Amino acid sequence: MELFHKIINIISFALNVTGALITLWGIIISILAFLKKEFLREDCLKCNEIIRIQLGSYLVLALEFFIASDIIKTIITPTWEGLGILGAIVVIRTVLSYFLTKDLKKM
Repeated sequence: MELFHKIINIISFALNVTGALITLWGIIISILAFLKKEFLREDCLKCNEIIRIQLGSYLVLALEFFIASDIIKTIITPTWEGLGILGAIVVIRTVLSYFLTKDLKKM
């Protein structure tokens, strides 16, 4: 059983790291695109929207990894308190994901 807990912790940690890396990668790409736009003196609102949509899509993907990590962590400690905390985290992240996705689809 101890081995199972270690495996679950490793998987959960890997999912959290993956979500963080996706977030950082999206930020780096967005900053580079913004700087390129600024240095080329492209002053268009559409360019900003494209950068915003690109960053938003990375954030939505990263949120999915964070949610998966939280769900897997709950396998180890299935207490009512843990389930309540997980439920709150999933609801908050799902709402964020929903509105980010809705905003992205408007474009």
